[in-house]
Amino acid sequence: MLGKLFSKTQVLEKALDAAWLRNEVISQNIANADTPGYKKYQVVFENELKAAMSNNIKGKKTRSKHLDIGASSIDNVTPRIVPTGNTKMRVDENNVDMDTEMANLAKNTIMYNALIQKISGDLRRIKNAINEGRG
Repeated sequence: MLGKLFSKTQVLEKALDAAWLRNEVISQNIANADTPGYKKYQVVFENELKAAMSNNIKGKKTRSKHLDIGASSIDNVTPRIVPTGNTKMRVDENNVDMDTEMANLAKNTIMYNALIQKISGDLRRIKNAINEGRG
């Protein structure tokens, strides 16, 4: 029962980690906006999380040498930093667009704050349930 109670929190924790990493990557892109030849990076996470959550079929691994069958566990989903495509914004081959990066930073900050509020609310409800159960 406790596993079900905290499984949603585990997903939120992974999303929070991805948002934190995305903030660092965007900040790095902004810091290198004037560096000739710099290629911007992005964080890839959401599609892999959706894939792990959408496939409910999972084989049971009874031995360490067995291959995983079915969907990957949410535990195995981690945000990855990848370079963006071969787009060129300027003659010096730097592809950082400051306006896009600032918009991405604002969007990511809103997402991070929403995740924090959701986790705080969930933990507050659990705490209230525990305190009322002592009664």
